[in-house]
Amino acid sequence: MELIIIVIVLIGFSTLAIAGKSFAPWVPTKKKDIERVMRLAELRPGEIWFELGCGDGRMTVAAAQAGSKATGIELALPLYLAAKIRALKSSAKIRYGNLFKLDISNADVVYFFGMPDPITKKLKTKLEAELKPGTRVISYAFPVEGWEPLIVDKPTENDIDIYLYNI
Repeated sequence: MELIIIVIVLIGFSTLAIAGKSFAPWVPTKKKDIERVMRLAELRPGEIWFELGCGDGRMTVAAAQAGSKATGIELALPLYLAAKIRALKSSAKIRYGNLFKLDISNADVVYFFGMPDPITKKLKTKLEAELKPGTRVISYAFPVEGWEPLIVDKPTENDIDIYLYNI
């Protein structure tokens, strides 16, 4: 029994490490920033929302509560399970998988927190190839190099930058 628990814990931590190395470590969106993101997203009922690396699912659930068809994608097994539990009382969908391998071409809004290097070297190419014109892209904390944001939301010096782009 102890061996099974150890194996489960090791698998959980290894998926956290893989997810952190591939795109970003888990940094939950601050509660006060959820409202800022939702305001920037200007979600309309029925729009399609994707959160890339959804962590514990808090943003995906907020998007679902705003009336969107919200899907969060998570690679780290412990976070995926936490997001699934959080989403139980909402219409949010949580998918387990690598965000770089899933089709997001029908998105109206894409939200993510990623580190600058993977955003520039991997995610930017994916977004440019898959997203339709008019898709809103929101990046928490770091800009997409080479893109001109419509808005950089930073109400005070102590707030985290939130970037809004339009494809």
